[in-house]
Amino acid sequence: MGGAEIERLITLLGRLPGFGPRSARRAALAMLRQPHTRMLPLAQAMEQAARAVRTCSSCGNLDTCDPCSICADPERDHGLVCVVENVGDLWALERAGVHRGVYQVLGGTLSALDGIGPDDLNVAPLYARLEAGGVREVILALGTTVDGATTMHWLHDSLLRFHVPISRVGQGVPVGGALDVLDDGTLAAALMARRPA
Repeated sequence: MGGAEIERLITLLGRLPGFGPRSARRAALAMLRQPHTRMLPLAQAMEQAARAVRTCSSCGNLDTCDPCSICADPERDHGLVCVVENVGDLWALERAGVHRGVYQVLGGTLSALDGIGPDDLNVAPLYARLEAGGVREVILALGTTVDGATTMHWLHDSLLRFHVPISRVGQGVPVGGALDVLDDGTLAAALMARRPA
């Protein structure tokens, strides 16, 4: 095949989610065939994103500003907080256009196998919001995996002391499903059919 540079490119692409060795080779080949229109603009965009993107200190979203554009938007309902596992889930809900409140990105789920405990989750900003007042409802929009369900139960119990209604997404999210792979209609149905947690 090619030289060390090509092999390194394929190896790095292969580490991305959804890419295996074959898809990494196909992507590398497509970029190498048109380096000035595909590869160099991509490299420039990646470098710019790496320098500009930061984590929102309020919710955990990724954006070029802190607080992120969602948290800073006065048109959003800041009394309605939707808790999601990761930024991909937040982006999926935004794409579906069904949530006009704000978010809290946990950055993962509880997992005994992976050694992820409550202290590893990004819940402190959520607690701070609740202590400050003004939150009318917390929606738990976590996947229905075992770790997601465990996290949802733990989070529900930890939020009871704030005396704020807690709901969770309803029908439409299959058991074992992740939010960021569901279609917009399923996400909309799940969020609209939320029920008390």
